[in-house]
Amino acid sequence: MKKLLLYTSLLCIPLGMHAQQDCANAVPVTVGTYTVDGIDGEAPTPVCTTETTDQAGNGEWYIYTAPAGDDVFVTVTSDLEVNSGGDTRVQVYSGNCGNLNCIVGDDDAGNVGNGFLSVASFQAIAGESYYIAWDNRWSSAGFDFEISEADAPPPGQLTFTAQSTTTSGSRIAMVDMNGDYLDDLVSVSASNININYQLETGGFNTVNITTTNADNTPSWSLAAGDIDSNGYNDLLYGGGSGVTFMMANDDGTAYTEISGPEFVFSQRSNFVDLNNDGHLDAFVCHDIAPNVYYINDGDGNLTFYQGADPDGIPSGLGLVTNGGNYGTVWIDYDNDRDMDLFIAKCRGGNTDAKINELHRNNGDNTFTNIAGDSGVNLADPVQTWSSAWGDYDNDGDMDGYIGASSTSDGPTKYMRNNGDGTFTDISGSVDLSNTPLGIENAPADFDNDGHLDIFSNGQILLNGGDGLSFETITQTVPQSGAIGDANNDGFLDIFSNGLFLNDGNDNNWIKIVTVGDESNLNGIGARVEIVSPGLGTQIRDVRSGEGFRYMSSLNTHFGLGQDEEIETVTVHWPSGIITVVEDPDINDTLVIFEDENLGVDDITGNDLKVFPNPAENVINLETPIELNNAIYSVFTVDGKRVLNARLENTTIIDVSNLATGNYFIRILQDNKTYVQQFLKK
Repeated sequence: MKKLLLYTSLLCIPLGMHAQQDCANAVPVTVGTYTVDGIDGEAPTPVCTTETTDQAGNGEWYIYTAPAGDDVFVTVTSDLEVNSGGDTRVQVYSGNCGNLNCIVGDDDAGNVGNGFLSVASFQAIAGESYYIAWDNRWSSAGFDFEISEADAPPPGQLTFTAQSTTTSGSRIAMVDMNGDYLDDLVSVSASNININYQLETGGFNTVNITTTNADNTPSWSLAAGDIDSNGYNDLLYGGGSGVTFMMANDDGTAYTEISGPEFVFSQRSNFVDLNNDGHLDAFVCHDIAPNVYYINDGDGNLTFYQGADPDGIPSGLGLVTNGGNYGTVWIDYDNDRDMDLFIAKCRGGNTDAKINELHRNNGDNTFTNIAGDSGVNLADPVQTWSSAWGDYDNDGDMDGYIGASSTSDGPTKYMRNNGDGTFTDISGSVDLSNTPLGIENAPADFDNDGHLDIFSNGQILLNGGDGLSFETITQTVPQSGAIGDANNDGFLDIFSNGLFLNDGNDNNWIKIVTVGDESNLNGIGARVEIVSPGLGTQIRDVRSGEGFRYMSSLNTHFGLGQDEEIETVTVHWPSGIITVVEDPDINDTLVIFEDENLGVDDITGNDLKVFPNPAENVINLETPIELNNAIYSVFTVDGKRVLNARLENTTIIDVSNLATGNYFIRILQDNKTYVQQFLKK
């Protein structure tokens, strides 16, 4: 007699023989502890776990129905002392036996014994039924499991619920495609763009847009940005033989293909304003040659360049002859308010092609690779593919998680920004022993506690709050995917093979949308800072193209933990304009529009003197404040930034290359702004 024992404070009932052998005869269960004598019934399908996706031979089936009235947070677990040393796998489904949809699955989230037991949590809708199936992928031995209910996930807990989606296409993005500030689900094939437009009322409107048969599919990477500023994001397909742009029309209902004849073995692609003229350009890593980029003329027309070119980027952006360029990310690592470039390299054999590069933006349309400079410590020959950059310790500068796909040349590195343009390898102070090898790494605050986490190859490294300790989360985490907010609840979800919705918690948040004017319309390249009472300052850079393959949201997300207010939100736009919003609403979306231009009303300090004035070749600065390491920017009278850099041990600025005319110089130091006008002869 095979028995299932239900333990509660009131009863212990043996159930009938083999009643749980298949979905149609699943045993009803509720809160309590249950015993499975062994697994010999019908195998569950589909497999919902992401760590192991192999089909099992047998399964045992149960059905749980949420109480009427309110939704509940349910946990199903075999992670019990009685099961120490066991190995289980569980799947949870919605739907019916003829049409099961994955909700959640888990293999090894448990901690008891050898750590091979299962913990699966999900948000259950009031009155809805869910199938729970244990399988014998690892063992057919019996075990106990427990079901519990809670009103909401515990503070700081991180779980996802898998949801099937109607998508077509193997390359994906989660990004706003129609200008309503809601992240949409995008999947691409050679002749189709499938978009699940997120609705304000919840759910999606699925639209398939037929395109010409693209010369290049996004077999390696996908990026999004509004090249022609018509309010609808365009797409970049990084293919193995070339690059294709899909340009949205003026109502986003159709796309026009633009493909160049140039051979490009594409890897990571990005949109960024390379020359800071206010127009969005494109950058594409080249696997076997110097990198390529496309300069926007302001009307959405793109010109191809490769390597160093006086009409493009005179210094180039990665000039190694045989490439090795894999994963790029644009970051303001030195806090001088322009975007720098980190290139994750991956190539065997030739040393130059596999040494990571950090290209400092010099503020004059040139870049300098400083990865190997003293103290920078980033010129590593690591099989990297991609890196995750963010302020993990909330000290006001960008740190780097340099992921490894192989240990042949070195392990994953964790580089703390020292705030002076150098980095310290603190990998030895951070437990990285369980971090996975792989090609996808990206930052995001998934639990909204105000501390950035790392999404890395099927795991989320949950920041403990100090940037030094990380908890590994694997339950219902896909191997990789695009990150964004798919249901507008303020918690970041993952779009992969299906949609993985963040179950959330009681932490607060804010979502910020940047809409450029003098800068590119997306605000890509902007630095966003928020200040809240308990967490202090948090920073983000608006980026297009993170990780290796996918395109994540262009909206900027901040977790607030238990902070109930934000003192200020500050946006440093690529144009140099600064926008400050005081006391915004929390748990909401804040749309920030860029101011039109810089004028004399922006002066907040009048102790700055500039001489000679008029100037010919240089200007000297005189002020009672300490200027060393301050950021200076020079603007035309209509607000266009033409120079930008740091003052390093000097108060003399070379203006010899400026055209004759009137200019403003602005100094940023200690959160204060000083502006003065001067004439260039």
